[in-house]
Amino acid sequence: MRILSLTAGAASMYCGSCLRDNALAARLIKLGHDVTLLPFYTPTLTDEENVSRQQRVFFGGISVFLEQHSSLFRKAPRFLDRMVDAPAVIKAFTSGSISVDPKQLGALTVSTLKGEEGHQKKEIEKLLEFLRDQPKPDIANIPYALLISLAAPLKRALGCPVVVTLQGEDLFLDGLPEPFRTEALALVRAQVPSVDLFIAVSEYYARFMQDYLGIPAHKLTVARLGVNVDDLTVATRRRSDLFTIGFFARIAPEKGLHNLAEAYRILRTEKGLPPSRLIAAGYLPPEHRPYLEGIGARLSAAGLGDEFVYRGTVGRAKKVEFFHDIDVLSVPGSYHEPKGLYLLEAMACGVPVAQPNHGAFPEMIGRTGGGVLAASESGADVANALYDLWRDPARAAELGRNGAAGVRAHYTVDHMAREVLAAYEHARSL
Repeated sequence: MRILSLTAGAASMYCGSCLRDNALAARLIKLGHDVTLLPFYTPTLTDEENVSRQQRVFFGGISVFLEQHSSLFRKAPRFLDRMVDAPAVIKAFTSGSISVDPKQLGALTVSTLKGEEGHQKKEIEKLLEFLRDQPKPDIANIPYALLISLAAPLKRALGCPVVVTLQGEDLFLDGLPEPFRTEALALVRAQVPSVDLFIAVSEYYARFMQDYLGIPAHKLTVARLGVNVDDLTVATRRRSDLFTIGFFARIAPEKGLHNLAEAYRILRTEKGLPPSRLIAAGYLPPEHRPYLEGIGARLSAAGLGDEFVYRGTVGRAKKVEFFHDIDVLSVPGSYHEPKGLYLLEAMACGVPVAQPNHGAFPEMIGRTGGGVLAASESGADVANALYDLWRDPARAAELGRNGAAGVRAHYTVDHMAREVLAAYEHARSL
């Protein structure tokens, strides 16, 4: 099958959606399919081989911004577009990061969702010009509903089914200030008829997005998230080592590091946990540096500052090393997570997990048997779940074994590829 797959970069941040899109494309190519993976906004950053080999970026972050704020740039000649859309230029001008704060991007989001009626109309024209010289695909995949305005133009130009992957866009949409949130959501809903099929990454998210976007049931299917387990080896830690709790996700309030830090304080000062460790890793957006500093200050005030370590952004090998260093993983965010890539990677390494009882976590833990569910994301509830695992190392070890086997039985990149291919075939038959 010839597949056109779009994916959105986030500069120097390891984005779960980018990692998922790249891993899927790589596996489909390995299975013999012809996949073109086109980067949007910025070059993509992955912790495996990057199969997006295009020497240009579509909807380049600089162009999109300038078109939003300058009527002159909307009419700029193509040679100037090619200059600012060059990956090296985008990397230089984004200084390693771009703003993903919806509070700052309301007008730009609405304009992009207006598609050919918005300020970024030229970006659609440039994409279609590029695709005219490419072999016609059998299917086109848009990475999330925030780019749904591409559905109608792609169908018109390519004459093939267009699918949209659903993998977490409600967090961004709900974070938009009014009146942009209401307008953006209405624009997405109005374009649902232009899409042949929506592919959700979890059963939870399929149910949620069906109501959130008003998607008819016959236009919605599930292709569960999957990870490459080739190098996610299981390491056995001696329980005589310091009990180590890990957090692996973007450092942002919605991901809940502050909840885990409070749970750690409760464990150490109220529940009798002996000196242990809390280690975190993940991308730190510049605007959230005070957030991380505040967490460190509160732990220091409780006399626990020396037991907390932030390792920063880590690549693939260091990520596996991180999982080998911890006894349990917990990412107790308030956001109802539809993916949880970090959960699958940790469990694949034999690490039990303790997660809030919401989002996709219940189905992932239920299917793998690799962890426990806390009553909520609050520090007190997470502390109770972690305390039980500390008190019962035999059970924790069993959960670790279950998780490693469960991921390999249900959540590998091969499972994901098969389910996505089935979805593509279904879309082509509609």
